[in-house]
Amino acid sequence: MFTYHHFGIPTKDSHPDEKYTPDFKMTTWGYETSEFRVQWMRFDNDCELHPLIQTVPHVAFLVEDLEEALKGRHVIHGPTEPLEGFRVAFIEDGGAPIELIETNLTEEEIITQAEAKKAPS
Repeated sequence: MFTYHHFGIPTKDSHPDEKYTPDFKMTTWGYETSEFRVQWMRFDNDCELHPLIQTVPHVAFLVEDLEEALKGRHVIHGPTEPLEGFRVAFIEDGGAPIELIETNLTEEEIITQAEAKKAPS
């Protein structure tokens, strides 16, 4: 079963509330304040994430078992655990990146951990 988590949109624009994530060489904003969990993402020139992730909007879904959800799919990133208790992988489906997330964290715990991990921009 897939449950909507967020929508990610690559951009070249800056934003006053953006936060930098050095692990992925990317800057994000919007997720914490968007009613629909829209996350804007800007990537460093030397970011090593798959080009689809950096250039094409993606939808992210929660899954109960990440390994099971990845079976038979074209994985383009991960699985990784960017936050404790938050496992993620990207697949490619019909030319679009799709993010799959396995976590038991609440939204508040995700935001708190992410904020603690991000360096000031």
